[in-house]
Amino acid sequence: MNPNIPQTDRKRVVIVGAGFGGLKLARKLSHRKEFQVVLINKQNYHEFQPLYYQVATAGLEANSILFPLRAVFGNCKNVHIRVTNVTGIRTADKAIDTELGPITYDYLVMATGADTNFFNQQNIIEKALPMKSVSEAIALRNRMLQNFEDALSVETLDEREGLMDVVVVGGGPTGVELCGTLAEMRKTVLPKDYPELDFKMMDIYLIESGGELLGPMSVQSQQHSLKYLEGLGVHVRLNTRVKDFDGRTVTMNDGTTLRTNNLIWAAGVKANPLAGLPTEVIGRGGRVLVNRYSQVQGFTDVFAIGDVAMMAEEKWPNGHPQIAQPAMQQGRHLAKNFIHWVRNEQPEEFTYHDLGTMATIGRGLAVVDLPFFKFQGFFAWLTWLFVHLMSIVGVKNRLSIFLNWMFNYLTYNNSLRLIIRPKLPKGDVTAMQEKLSDQLEVSKS
Repeated sequence: MNPNIPQTDRKRVVIVGAGFGGLKLARKLSHRKEFQVVLINKQNYHEFQPLYYQVATAGLEANSILFPLRAVFGNCKNVHIRVTNVTGIRTADKAIDTELGPITYDYLVMATGADTNFFNQQNIIEKALPMKSVSEAIALRNRMLQNFEDALSVETLDEREGLMDVVVVGGGPTGVELCGTLAEMRKTVLPKDYPELDFKMMDIYLIESGGELLGPMSVQSQQHSLKYLEGLGVHVRLNTRVKDFDGRTVTMNDGTTLRTNNLIWAAGVKANPLAGLPTEVIGRGGRVLVNRYSQVQGFTDVFAIGDVAMMAEEKWPNGHPQIAQPAMQQGRHLAKNFIHWVRNEQPEEFTYHDLGTMATIGRGLAVVDLPFFKFQGFFAWLTWLFVHLMSIVGVKNRLSIFLNWMFNYLTYNNSLRLIIRPKLPKGDVTAMQEKLSDQLEVSKS
């Protein structure tokens, strides 16, 4: 196979990853005649990650938070999209290796993001439910709904509790938002769908190893989020670490156990740098060390932005938070610097402007930390709603999400509680099983 990217006299910028940072950079360069942009991504769409939990809990359709890359760049003849995996980088040859073949670059930008960090706990890798992609969110939705179907037919109380109870690990925004939504479903929609089940026996636990929820946020927001969750009936355990999970029992570091078949892992991330980089440029959590121009340490033509990058500033000595805003700001800033470089002008150093942090806990409940103002409750929830709507890529997506949210809010109901699994030809199923088996062997070694 061959990537078939035309040779031109333009500077070729190869961007690996179409998350918030990579997409922002590609869009800013898409109409610049000085550049040929090659955007490489594993999927043919951009994922709006902050709303994964809405898909997992059947609040939104998956296509509401996905946007096809080719729709974004439909009129840009200097942008070439290739859907493939990057297997490595050869900096000496100014090339990357992909499953389609090698691609050369003038400038290479890693915007490869981060993945779930299981902290090398093999049982949890094999048995917990992660939520770092839309496909994982859909798998979680299928699992939860199938559990309620199965709970109707089991014979013992222990089996029913195992199917209905949920343990979420990680008290960051994902864990908090997921628990809040599950608690609301338990109170409103699930009893309607499954009148034969007693949802008073469905327990939701949130386990956090630190002493507070929403670690990076203000004390005010941390306390309100805890109060909101406890008000919704979520059992929150702080200063507690999950040690093991065998598929039926969660074991904590203090020796206590919880009976559940469902452990949802939202406890941390690790960066996804490209293979082939020198080990000395990889910092804590797998993040790539970069300077204030986003250049990887020791290189002038290799860059990293977003979650995969570790850029130290005076206010952020350990790197920026791994959220959307730093990635988008770095993508926008790097696009300006590329223009400076091709014009032989002096580049500008990057400075992160913290626009604030927010999390939603349930219908009409959210916490918002802005640089000069912190607030909670219904107005915070409306602010959260507006900011997330405005951040979505497409106008159609914004409208469909708004209508979905309004309908759900007014009726406590939606038609998305569907168990949909892909039906593959038999040969494809066998090939997929072999591939998963190979990946498992590699992770074990």
